[in-house]
Amino acid sequence: MQSLKNHFLLAMPQLEDPNFAGSLSYLCDYDDNGTMGVIVNRPMEITLDALFDQLELGGDMPHHGDAPVYFGGPVHKDRGFILHRGSSADWDSSIQVTEGIALTTSLDMLQALAEGRGPSQFLVCLGCAGWEAGQLEDELKENSWLTVEGNADILFSVPPEQRLQAAAGALGVDLTLMSREAGHS
Repeated sequence: MQSLKNHFLLAMPQLEDPNFAGSLSYLCDYDDNGTMGVIVNRPMEITLDALFDQLELGGDMPHHGDAPVYFGGPVHKDRGFILHRGSSADWDSSIQVTEGIALTTSLDMLQALAEGRGPSQFLVCLGCAGWEAGQLEDELKENSWLTVEGNADILFSVPPEQRLQAAAGALGVDLTLMSREAGHS
């Protein structure tokens, strides 16, 4: 199977797992060991300012302080994952997903954001989503998910409540018209 790195994973209407129902995940890593990504359409009640206060990071983030923190998934829920435009080279613990998108998990990125530095386009997520080797492929065969190539504009420019349908639209699909019943031929 081709790599699903830099792909969206769209939950099908029949997927009832409360962690993933109605979710849009962005897959950041895909290899023989499994798959890792973050859910990008589930803003939490906490803002970046509140998170920075909790972490005692200080700083002043005038343009983004009221931005939401996202529920990134049920794995490592106490850990931050920052999906952002730009390079991974500038941060302590970061992977380059595509030429223009990176995922960073280090505190230096949060400190930079708290101080108004760092990338201008980013999503801060608590937790991530992970699948063991072969698990996601099995779920795809069960019609739990649709996949489509990732799109930075959907990630960073579309409001969170519209991201799932925007990704589905890239496939020419309207999820509201799909049945909750899956079929196999």
